[in-house]
Amino acid sequence: MKKDTVISYIIITIGALIAAFAIDTLLIPNTILDGGVTGISMVISKLSGISLSILVLIINIPFVLIGYKHLGKYFLARTIYGMIFFSLFIKLLEIIEPITNEMLLATVFGGALLGIGVGLVIRFGGCVDGTESVALVLTKKLNLSVGQIILIFNLIVYTVAAFLFGIDRALYSILTYFITFKMIDLVSTGLEQTKSAIIITDKGKELAREIYNKLGRTTTMMEGKGLLSGDKEILYCVLTRIEIYELKKIVSEMDESAFISIGEVTDIIGNHIKSYSKKLKTIVDEEII
Repeated sequence: MKKDTVISYIIITIGALIAAFAIDTLLIPNTILDGGVTGISMVISKLSGISLSILVLIINIPFVLIGYKHLGKYFLARTIYGMIFFSLFIKLLEIIEPITNEMLLATVFGGALLGIGVGLVIRFGGCVDGTESVALVLTKKLNLSVGQIILIFNLIVYTVAAFLFGIDRALYSILTYFITFKMIDLVSTGLEQTKSAIIITDKGKELAREIYNKLGRTTTMMEGKGLLSGDKEILYCVLTRIEIYELKKIVSEMDESAFISIGEVTDIIGNHIKSYSKKLKTIVDEEII
């Protein structure tokens, strides 16, 4: 196993530990819900008494399988690893006493710690909540962004929480969600969810095909010329934060000398996420071959 791979798994473990610590010591004791699958698991656990660690693992399984088809084996391996340790740490840290009973402190610091933990996991190619991977699939079929789909999903969770635990707990949970969301973006890739990638390479056509086959993203290809390196091919594509790790993996495996620049995208007009239709795949293959 390569050194960078070992480091990535170590940091994913640390991230899962931080996220579990935030949930066990700040959020659960104050009935503040996370979003996504973890939030659903927390609601069911509160109502049924079933262990949260077990629910997080079981409910995430179908979400992960859906995401795997669109994000590849590296995402699957790191995500399964991250989720297992996240679930394990939730169980082990249950014995720790709550840090505070002050709702505002629990909301702010719980959301911040949770965002830091999840952000570390995402930054190194994993995931502890399958909601975002499913949102990636849905955004290719619906005229909605990943962020919009996740927001709608979480609003449903918090609406249910309002009826079950009271409107104040739902409002604190929504505040926690926004703090967590911003911290995830800050730790993982920056302040914006959508990113642009510019790749300067000698293997533009091969990389374009691999990016399309594994991520479902088409790329714009341009010709360039380096002052010292000579003729180059430049690829440009737009993607989401959890696809960045897989993109880097694809490029590093096919062209170690390639240069990658990741930038922020503040607005997008048009459908930047392509479908996996057979017709489009045929067009891509014909253009590249």
